[in-house]
Amino acid sequence: MNENNDGINIGSPSTLMETLGIEFTLLSPERTEAVMPVDRHVCQPFGILHGGATLALAESVAGQGSLLLCEADEMPAGIQVSCNHVSSVREGDKVRAVGTIIHRGRSIHVWNIDIFTSTDKLVSSVRVVNSILKKR
Repeated sequence: MNENNDGINIGSPSTLMETLGIEFTLLSPERTEAVMPVDRHVCQPFGILHGGATLALAESVAGQGSLLLCEADEMPAGIQVSCNHVSSVREGDKVRAVGTIIHRGRSIHVWNIDIFTSTDKLVSSVRVVNSILKKR
């Protein structure tokens, strides 16, 4: 884990990541991690984590990971997300997303993101494909 997380979330103000409470805890070329509180803002009406919030967390982790790998004139754009939800999370918990890159091509990055409860129970396994685009 990154011992000094000062500034790691500096690029996230006024974004969906801030709205959902996503905080990055580790950024490295092969692994990206973030946490998100499971509060009423990310839950279904009956108090469990919404699948859409889970996907937003996963895509944010993969996007930040790809951004770290891009050249200065490049940016990542998600082109495919697929997910298997295997268990639920109740309001009041916190989830942790662990993203690892499994393919780093010149134009495509493929990430695997596993999402866990605070007790390390697997919640979802997500595959994200990012296209690497030239900035205009």
